[in-house]
Amino acid sequence: MTSEEFDSISREDPVVILPIGALEEHGRHLPLGADMIQPLHVLDEVARRSGAFVAPPIPYGVCTTTRPYPGTVSVSVDSLKAFVRDVLEDFVRNGIRRVMIVSGHAGREHMIALRAAAQEVIDRGTGLRATVLSDYDLIYASEGLLPEGDGHAGAGETSRILTANPDLVKGRSPAGRNEIPPYAVVADPRRYWSGVTGDPAKASKALGKKLDDLVIDGLTDLVEELRRRA
Repeated sequence: MTSEEFDSISREDPVVILPIGALEEHGRHLPLGADMIQPLHVLDEVARRSGAFVAPPIPYGVCTTTRPYPGTVSVSVDSLKAFVRDVLEDFVRNGIRRVMIVSGHAGREHMIALRAAAQEVIDRGTGLRATVLSDYDLIYASEGLLPEGDGHAGAGETSRILTANPDLVKGRSPAGRNEIPPYAVVADPRRYWSGVTGDPAKASKALGKKLDDLVIDGLTDLVEELRRRA
């Protein structure tokens, strides 16, 4: 898209989708970039169905439990919030006032930073209309699709990477469980967690397609809601 094309489109009050990921450990079998691969795999279809536009992605995020593992590159909550806030403010400056942030990473602190960034821009009276979620918000809200106790690098994520790019799945990690004590803040999560939650051996392309279809349908509906929002 050229500058002139962007200028023309921005006058039509479009919805822009901003993908955000993370670079972090996903067991022995999934790539560090899994949280960016998953949303990017579905967002072109969401854009095709809804008429929204997909902005260039932000590939880094806030990673806490995975930070001690090799290859995880995390930014601070303040840094992510400030960066996303600046991006949103400049979208508004360019005439874009409807933005949906879709994060492939669902960590609590990460999502807090994204929501806080959007709220700051809205509270300044810019006219921004925003939706902020992880694709896994939609998946975890569904019933009966994921095996019980499934989570990070488990059957669901492995299945979705199998559908996006099976060559990136390198065998399967042993099943794992996150046993960090409830509400605890710990120095090294590896004492309580292998880096995998759930059983990757239960993954399949069929499950990956079901999960992706669920996400595509849900995000398409949310784009339409954002477009209608006064």
